[in-house]
Order: sequence, then C-alpha cells, then structure tokens
Amino acid sequence: MKFLKSKKAKIILLLILFLTGAGFILFNEYGVLKYMKLKKEVNELNQKIEQTEKENRNLETGIDSLEKKVPAKIEETAREKYNMKRQGEKSVKVFEK
Repeated sequence: MKFLKSKKAKIILLLILFLTGAGFILFNEYGVLKYMKLKKEVNELNQKIEQTEKENRNLETGIDSLEKKVPAKIEETAREKYNMKRQGEKSVKVFEK
C-alpha cells in the first residue's frame, strides 16, 4: 500500500480513471459520438421531410387547379406534359451543346 501513499501514484490512478471514464462516455453504444451522429441524421431527415411536404403542397395546388378546371392550368399541363399545341402553332425544339 506504500504505492498508493505517494502523490504521484494517486495522480496516475486518477488520470487512468478519468481517461477510462471519458473513453466510455465517448465511445460506448450510447456515447456522445453516437449521439452527435444520430442528431445529424435526424436533422437531415427533418430537412427532407420539409422538402417533401413543400413538394406535396405544390402538387396539391396543381391538382386543385385542374379539378376546378382553371383554363390556364389545363393549358399549361397539356403543353408541358403531353406536348400539345394550339391549332396553327409551330413547336420549336432547343438542343443544348
């Protein structure tokens, strides 16, 4: 027990205990590093959810316009989705280089 009586030995023992505890807190299954990784994933998923909800609202607006038979929306959909054109109109295709 003479070893534990010296000041240097007590400091080394405390340092070993501290490092072991810190390592456990950081690297265990429920540690800080795992928590930070999961928190980042949650934030990314929340952003994706917000983006998807925004897209859904835009699609619902488009559906409502078509159900209410708004002429401008019907024409826009016919032109974009079905490549339709009015009588006498000519279509022009633009190709990128």
